[in-house]
Amino acid sequence: MNLINQIKSLLTVLKPLKGIFIFIIILILSHFFWKFNVLGDESGKEVTFWGIDISFPFIFMTDHITSVIENVITFLHIPFHRYENNLIWFFTGNSVRIIWGCTGIKQSFIFFFILLFSQGPWKHKIWFIPLGLFASYVFNLFRISIITISMENHPLWFHFLHEYLFKFLYYGFIFGIWLIWEEKFNHKKDIEKA
Repeated sequence: MNLINQIKSLLTVLKPLKGIFIFIIILILSHFFWKFNVLGDESGKEVTFWGIDISFPFIFMTDHITSVIENVITFLHIPFHRYENNLIWFFTGNSVRIIWGCTGIKQSFIFFFILLFSQGPWKHKIWFIPLGLFASYVFNLFRISIITISMENHPLWFHFLHEYLFKFLYYGFIFGIWLIWEEKFNHKKDIEKA
């Protein structure tokens, strides 16, 4: 009987963290679903889903993001050349290739599923999900801009910026948007009842 009471007590303590556990589970499941089902060569342009070619949105977004980055670099008066649609080459001899993995589509996919399976009213999800996807798009442009600009004079920073700093910041950003959803829309009824 004592063990049952301890388990009940633990579940009561963990109940406020239920949403965070759900967030983490959906994030992990959608990440691995993507990783094992959406395949593409990092240097190539072909992306497949279960053997079906789904390259078009990735090619479109790669070109779009490269164009935006090109405008940012031009605005900052940094000398460069754009080659092969997605290669930014600086006069310092350093370069950056924007590839399909830089599009932010994977992160948008993950965000979409996190919100889709989160509790809360659908009347708010209908506008909150597109707004969150737009915010994710803007954050991705910021991320790629900073990484690309840094490569002009600091190519050794690439691995740290790309694989660590901005990867964690991106998922932290997604968590922040989800947290806004949880606090403002999912638990609004709970707050009003208190």
